[in-house]
Amino acid sequence: MDAEALFRLVRAATGQTLVMVLLSTVFSVILGLPLGIILCVTSPEGGIAPRPVLNQAVSRIVNTMRSFPFIILMILLFPLSRLIVGTAIGTRATIVPLSIAAAPFVARVIETALKEVNPGVIAAARAMGSTNMQIIRKVLLPEALPALVSGVTLTIINLIGYSAMAGAIGGGGLGDLAIRYGYQRFRPGVMAAAVVVIIVLVEVIQFAGSKLSARLMAKR
Repeated sequence: MDAEALFRLVRAATGQTLVMVLLSTVFSVILGLPLGIILCVTSPEGGIAPRPVLNQAVSRIVNTMRSFPFIILMILLFPLSRLIVGTAIGTRATIVPLSIAAAPFVARVIETALKEVNPGVIAAARAMGSTNMQIIRKVLLPEALPALVSGVTLTIINLIGYSAMAGAIGGGGLGDLAIRYGYQRFRPGVMAAAVVVIIVLVEVIQFAGSKLSARLMAKR
């Protein structure tokens, strides 16, 4: 395989990976954000609206979902992927299990970030007559924003790893390139190129996320 052909393959696979990771990040945040807020707000230890039964129920659901190995979860969700996007393999189909796999992680990240907000700030908002919803929107989320950015950065990095694993069962992207064109066809150069691109993506995302989080922290 010449350099030009390799470049085209890597470029196409990188585009697929970026699409999968970007969309699954958005959907996992949409799914995980309300779960994380519920876990924080209903916590019997310091929650602004303690609901032990609800908290335990949501916590167990989140823990159960996090315990599934991603490849097994992806196989189990083949019917759902086929129902939503019309196919069980490929880039579009992989977005479904990626989003569902990352949502519990996002929920825990958000819960942890919100619990780190200074209780004095919450008490001050409560003393001013703020409702629970106002405290969530105007106190908890803004105050926890730097930690939330760091958490989303970790989520994106995890999703890059998940997307690479998805390549083992036809998920597309850099993982599929490394396995199908590199490993199975005995072309170590292709595999090495895919790994290098994955490393670069992780480094760039971590750098950008750390910088943004630090900037938000400085503005507080």
